[in-house]
Amino acid sequence: MKKYLQHPIFNVLSDIAEEKNAEIYVIGGYVRDLLLDRPSKDIDIVVRGNGIELAQTAAQKLGKQTVSVFKNFGTAMFQYKGIEIEFVGARKESYRADSRKPIVEEGTIEDDQKRRDFTINALAISLNKATYGQLIDPFGGLQHLEERLIKTPLEPGITFSDDPLRMMRAIRFASQLNFKIEAETFKAIQTHNQRLSIISMERIMDEFNKIMLSPEPSKGIGLLDEAGLLEQFFPELTALKGVEVVNGVGHKDNFCHTLTVLDTLSLYSNDLWLRWAALLHDIAKPVTKKFIQGQGWTFYGHNHVGERMVAKIFNRLKLPQNEKMKYVQKLVKLHMRPIVLSEEIVTDSAVRRLLFDAGNDIDDLMTLAEADITSKNEERVKRFLNNFKIVRQKLKEVEEKDSIRNFQPPINGEEIIATFNLPPCRLIGDIKNAIKEAILDGIIGNNPEEARRYMFKIAAELGVFPQQS
Repeated sequence: MKKYLQHPIFNVLSDIAEEKNAEIYVIGGYVRDLLLDRPSKDIDIVVRGNGIELAQTAAQKLGKQTVSVFKNFGTAMFQYKGIEIEFVGARKESYRADSRKPIVEEGTIEDDQKRRDFTINALAISLNKATYGQLIDPFGGLQHLEERLIKTPLEPGITFSDDPLRMMRAIRFASQLNFKIEAETFKAIQTHNQRLSIISMERIMDEFNKIMLSPEPSKGIGLLDEAGLLEQFFPELTALKGVEVVNGVGHKDNFCHTLTVLDTLSLYSNDLWLRWAALLHDIAKPVTKKFIQGQGWTFYGHNHVGERMVAKIFNRLKLPQNEKMKYVQKLVKLHMRPIVLSEEIVTDSAVRRLLFDAGNDIDDLMTLAEADITSKNEERVKRFLNNFKIVRQKLKEVEEKDSIRNFQPPINGEEIIATFNLPPCRLIGDIKNAIKEAILDGIIGNNPEEARRYMFKIAAELGVFPQQS
């Protein structure tokens, strides 16, 4: 294992182990990722003794690095050579039934490995001179890496009952690494899924967002659903499940459809919030679903209702209530528009309005709309995607000609007030809106000269005339 220990911190720590007669190991995710040949952003170091003192000693030897100390947790960390290095004393833990905060005692490396969540995260490598580079693997983690298996070191019921967040982490690792969860381990998640209620929503969302960013998010979301975890924090999503049939007419399973859209979009974008837009694009279908005789199932207005639902969902899930949320709302609201354009003759006016409404998010909207074509009819999908190419070309042509993206009116309210000597009133907004609509309809160009002439025309029709000088 010596060949894996390339980071310069390891030689420094090995020297400290010799000087202080200490037991020092690199443990956890860094070891796992080394063996999987994956990049790591941090290194976890465990010492039999005081982790904070070790961090301070190492920092001094490396040139007085700034050390962040967390006394309550007995940990310390600093950045070195682009990697965050965290130090902790080896410990053993026990838990109360109503809390995931452990009772911590000093322990051995074996005790520390026992408290780890999964066998693949319990792997350690010795940094001590006599055994430098030796892999310490008491639970078969190396074999489980080869088998691509997620398994707990101890009896899984104890592991998940002690710290229920580990249930989310098991599924997150399975999704990120494309591993399987060992049968007894998964059964224990199903048995203890109600324990998730003691975990804060922020911690749950941290794991869920990592699932969302995995190569194939549907894998993790499907496991969350099968484990009975998803319905506990995301009932709007599980409400999409199922097919209702009336008079022999059914609709598609919108849960399966949503996950297909999410996976398809994930092939083209790693943007977390665009993926959230894919996850929520049909979220209002259960509440807008209606069967109309002779017409079948309809979901009228699900995009507008969905836009409103996004704010409530983000608030409950403790997701950011800022521009990220507004971006997701916009895409949910507009996700049907490109599809409608692709089904009709694409007019410049319709394209201008789409550009006006989508602004700089038009490319993301088109990516979402294309991913939303999930019909099993290959000819239908091919026709839609070919039509989308026409829409994209038309968007490009109209944007180059009319500069509608992030449109700013060429005539503002101040100019209207000054020209017609108006007090603040509704007429100002009416004139501004008429100019905007004329530009979007192609009646006038998007420039001050044509807009000013049109302003006088509309004002006269409204009985308003310029101030006489």
